[in-house]
Amino acid sequence: MNKFIKELRRREVFRTGGLYVGVAWILIEAASIVLPTFGVEEWVFKALIITAFVGFPVSLILAWFYDVTERGVVLDDEEHEPAGSIISGRLMDFVVIGVLAIALSFSIYLNISSGPAEPVVLEPVSVLIANFDNQTGDPLFDNSLEQALNIGLEAATFITVYRRPSAARALERLKPGSVLDEAGARLVAIREGIQLVVSGSVVPDGNGYELSASMINPEDGSVIADSSVNAKGKLEVLSAITTLAEGIREELGDESVGDADSPLGETFSAASLESVKYYTEAQNLAASQRYDEAIPLYEQAIAADGSFGRAYSGWALALFYLGRVDQATALWERALTEMDSMTERERFRTLGLYYVAVAGDYKKAVESYQTLVDKYPADNTGHNNMAISYYFMLDFQKAMESAAKGLAIYPTNMTVKSNYAIFAMLAGEFEVALATAEEILAEDPGLWKAWLPVAMARLAAGDLAGAEQAYGSMATASERGVPFANLGLADIAMFDGAYARAVELLEGGVSGDVVGGNQRQLGRKYIALGEARSNLGDLDGAREALKRGLELHQGNGQLVPAALVSLEMRDKEFAASLAEQLSQELQPDARSFARVIEGAIATQEGRHADAIDALRSGIELTDSWLLRFYLGRAYYAAGRHIEALDEFELFLERRGEATAMFQEDDEPTWRYMARLNVWHQKAREKMGMSPVSE
Repeated sequence: MNKFIKELRRREVFRTGGLYVGVAWILIEAASIVLPTFGVEEWVFKALIITAFVGFPVSLILAWFYDVTERGVVLDDEEHEPAGSIISGRLMDFVVIGVLAIALSFSIYLNISSGPAEPVVLEPVSVLIANFDNQTGDPLFDNSLEQALNIGLEAATFITVYRRPSAARALERLKPGSVLDEAGARLVAIREGIQLVVSGSVVPDGNGYELSASMINPEDGSVIADSSVNAKGKLEVLSAITTLAEGIREELGDESVGDADSPLGETFSAASLESVKYYTEAQNLAASQRYDEAIPLYEQAIAADGSFGRAYSGWALALFYLGRVDQATALWERALTEMDSMTERERFRTLGLYYVAVAGDYKKAVESYQTLVDKYPADNTGHNNMAISYYFMLDFQKAMESAAKGLAIYPTNMTVKSNYAIFAMLAGEFEVALATAEEILAEDPGLWKAWLPVAMARLAAGDLAGAEQAYGSMATASERGVPFANLGLADIAMFDGAYARAVELLEGGVSGDVVGGNQRQLGRKYIALGEARSNLGDLDGAREALKRGLELHQGNGQLVPAALVSLEMRDKEFAASLAEQLSQELQPDARSFARVIEGAIATQEGRHADAIDALRSGIELTDSWLLRFYLGRAYYAAGRHIEALDEFELFLERRGEATAMFQEDDEPTWRYMARLNVWHQKAREKMGMSPVSE
């Protein structure tokens, strides 16, 4: 044994083996770091490890039989002199390193020569889910399976499911009284440019159910692919729907199905089928702006499944639109705690809504939606909501761009098109806004809010009668447009200096509104009423209206004008208290509006430098039209007429922002333009310029 070990040492087998292991370890460690950096596939790394293991005994055998000498590689035997192997150790080192390097190079070559596997990027596919054919007689399967299938399909990055409420509205326009069955869905798909219709059914199967789905070409009705799955009972139906969705995704080319690294799907409790049904019905009502009716159904959805995160988010959004911000905030915060149960898409959507509506962090909202559309490029909701986030950032050009991307996916989607018209209006692109709004109204006269860009475009052109006519059309288009139109008509009256007419309109609007409805909008009416009464010299009536308005709601659109009206009535203490309230808010736009009030107070008190500093600091928070307007007035009061004129002229160019100054619910605020026009003329006169006709 000792002799054998001695011979191993003489032949440098130990040396070779040790060196081999050391070099192999170094190369493998290096490869584990370097190869992924260059996108080399995992199999190359595995091949390297296998090569290293196979090469180890080979190297030992070669070391036993051969040696490297000055005479070259020779068969090792006991007869040649050890001294003849002066370079054998070093050369053997180089040989071993060389062999391993060659092996590594060869592995990389194989990967490169075969070409790196390009990631599969699938073209976006739009899908419309028709009503399931429920042959069970169980109403639980109505308005639940479609939503569950939608949730399952949206785990695929390239699939966008067309919103069924939008499809239902489109079908009603195309064929009144029709239902969204396979035939109705095909009709909508052809009209809206949707690529596939999914038609499903659920039928009894013993004690369980058979669920099936077919992918249909909407143009000719041909079945592209179909699949079916069985559920042993109701508790397995949602799981079966998930399997069905995965089958559809695979047929469409989704290779992520079953991949542990793929986006998580929705998770449900056993009672979630009922929850999904209530949620779907709530969403349908909310899509029609019937928020009060939707809320009890959201409550029922959560009662059935307390971890159903998207139901909390939907409920919160409904409350937000009703102006019940505190309640909405609490529900969104709860939704955030349930995000682990949501699809990846829904998590991004929920975060975006939270950042917009609660945190007021519009940049983070944009980041969330940008991540969403980067990963899910056909997600129309992502593009639309990112546009809304830019809208709150007062970047109306980017809002238009994002909305345009949504329109590129669904060119006839009325919601996105309506938003695009609003953003164009705010950007001062009145002709674009008017043309887009007219397209909308030609398709769907019932979309009452599309009359707002029409009214504002006519106001911008100096056509007050045309604007009033637009608001009249808004009121007749839909019952929901009546209170909005009332506020718009009062806004025009105040712009024209007809304050008695404004009081008449607003008092009639207030008495006709439902108090339990949109408290924000009702609060706006009272604040506007206070402004109109103040201009008529009815200071007590003005104060009473302001008080009532603030009792109903205390958003920016109530607090800021209430403070400015109070200041006009020389009630500086009350105005200052409202400024202090705004300054305590987390949202930068609220704090910037506090600076408007502070600047106006300082101007009134003759503290011009303080006023200018306050207004400039507000602009650093949010560069709003109103801040610039009051900065121009502060410059004028300080005798800095050139700077005042610069501000007024710059913001005449930004006059689109005056159409809906407080970015909460698009209520018209064109009346502020009258004041700007007055101050602009004053500044021009101070500069010796001729008046400008309006």
